[in-house]
Amino acid sequence: MNAIRKKKNVPILSVRDLKVHFSLPGKGFFGAERQLKAVDGIDFDLYPGETLGIVGESGCGKSTLGRAILQLIPPTDGQVVWLGRDIVGAPHREMQPLRRDLQIIFQDPLASLNPRMTIGEIIAEPLVTHKSELGKDEIKARVKRMMARVGLLPQMINRYPHEFSGGQCQRIGIARAMILEPKLIICDEPVSALDVSIQAQIVNLLQELQREFDLSMIFISHDLSIVRHICHRILVLYLGNLMELADRDSIYANPKHPYTKALISAVPIPDPEIERTKERIVLTGDLPSPINPPSGCVFRTRCPFAKDVCATDVPTVDTVNDHHQVACHFHERM
Repeated sequence: MNAIRKKKNVPILSVRDLKVHFSLPGKGFFGAERQLKAVDGIDFDLYPGETLGIVGESGCGKSTLGRAILQLIPPTDGQVVWLGRDIVGAPHREMQPLRRDLQIIFQDPLASLNPRMTIGEIIAEPLVTHKSELGKDEIKARVKRMMARVGLLPQMINRYPHEFSGGQCQRIGIARAMILEPKLIICDEPVSALDVSIQAQIVNLLQELQREFDLSMIFISHDLSIVRHICHRILVLYLGNLMELADRDSIYANPKHPYTKALISAVPIPDPEIERTKERIVLTGDLPSPINPPSGCVFRTRCPFAKDVCATDVPTVDTVNDHHQVACHFHERM
């Protein structure tokens, strides 16, 4: 990660105090309006050629954060600075040309594809929208080249999504995202619906494409073993709040936040001897509702190290060493 920063020390994307709050009706006729804080003040930078992993339990706001960065969901507050320009609140006509460089790969490969379109039409759609100057023959040729690049036979161009397996459908989604050769792709749990053997193939394909096209990626997942394999840095999210952010080696070797420790302890280790003897941290209770989050530190109701101060004071995000950030009152003791 340090090598990436030294070579390309200007971030391609900067997120500052990003918030996504949803207004919900109150209970009963006279109930006050309630706020669901899906994302509640996130800061990070993403560098050219880097992959940032965003991890956390289901319901922590990972997908909402990804969609807010792409302006698919309007942020409530904060900045999303793309290539030096804040795009929060940008009108459609200004966002349209930026969409060429900002793409997303969805979690459910089949549900993300239009069943009425052939895969050739699905992959070609971004070209038709953003490169209208291209002729039909050139579009078809580019589609076939991209299909071959992601491991699909070009002669399948006239088939429909239901004729493909889940792994093949995800390759179609990747081809569609890559056809414009974007600068940033947000991968929203792209392998969670696939078999383990297929997961490895898709992850390897994404890494190959990243090297070939100098892509930056945000990889959203709840599987820390996959995140460790593909990501340069990892952002740990809990109830819409940043818990920890560091390079992958620091996160796995020396996690500073109790939540990060619990997530890592749940990752299985291939060696049975180590797996049997490793320390396990089991979190008690369920994820609190983002409509009514705990006071102070949002993790305190499940934290084995919580003290009185955790209920009254919101922890600041401290930089402890070499870009390792953590939001915990007692991180120095971890």
